[in-house]
Amino acid sequence: MPGTSSFTSLFGHSRPFIGMIHVGALPGTPTAAAGMPALVERALAEAAIYREGGADALLLENMHDLPYLKRSVGPEIVAAMSVIAREVKRQSGLPCGVQVLAGANRAAMAVALAADLQFVRAEGFVFAHTADEGIIESDAGALLRYRRQIGAGHIAVFADIKKKHSAHALTADLSLEETARAAAFFLADALILTGSATGQAANPEEVRAVREAVDLPILIGSGVSPGNAAEFAPYCNGFIVGSWCKEGGHWANPLDPVRVRQLAAAIHR
Repeated sequence: MPGTSSFTSLFGHSRPFIGMIHVGALPGTPTAAAGMPALVERALAEAAIYREGGADALLLENMHDLPYLKRSVGPEIVAAMSVIAREVKRQSGLPCGVQVLAGANRAAMAVALAADLQFVRAEGFVFAHTADEGIIESDAGALLRYRRQIGAGHIAVFADIKKKHSAHALTADLSLEETARAAAFFLADALILTGSATGQAANPEEVRAVREAVDLPILIGSGVSPGNAAEFAPYCNGFIVGSWCKEGGHWANPLDPVRVRQLAAAIHR
């Protein structure tokens, strides 16, 4: 799905607002408490709020599965995410994607294929970084070969570069622009830029620099609000937002319908 024209066609909007659904803790994880029916119901309720509030697409993520595993999750996570994502896609009618933490990109690709989703969000696509879970190395080659192997070539890969919650001392001599060029060379379909942590805004000047360095669609993946969306708009092709849309602006809180509408209005302006 290279190029901004295909990106716009996918979302039906030149600069989409992608609402993040943080699904509840999944079976087998330390804080799991709800059964699958309740997990599905909660995700569908959030999807409805996003859709009615003006979101153009949805992204599901297992952020409550603390502490995260590195690169590999069990079949119970893939199965649960597939069931939830399929229902969200079917009932929302919106383009949908998935991310499986931490950096379980092949699991995300399997979920996306099973649930008929359009994209995955991939951590650790190029180079290496040190995260909470340890050192995560590039998986672009393995991921794209797996995508071909399972017949999922229609599912786009949106790659985080210099991702949040990570130390990048291993690549301190590589600029953000060089990292972006490497991701483009390794066939990412779009790039995601973030701040240093969940809810922290990216640097608009860095976004501008990446925009000048590559021809791929660029998404802002953290810290977007009605107050700063316009700063990024000239340089990006979309926004992934979760935290600001929650009560009090904290990712673990319930969605606030008023905040969703306010953000959608700001982005679409």
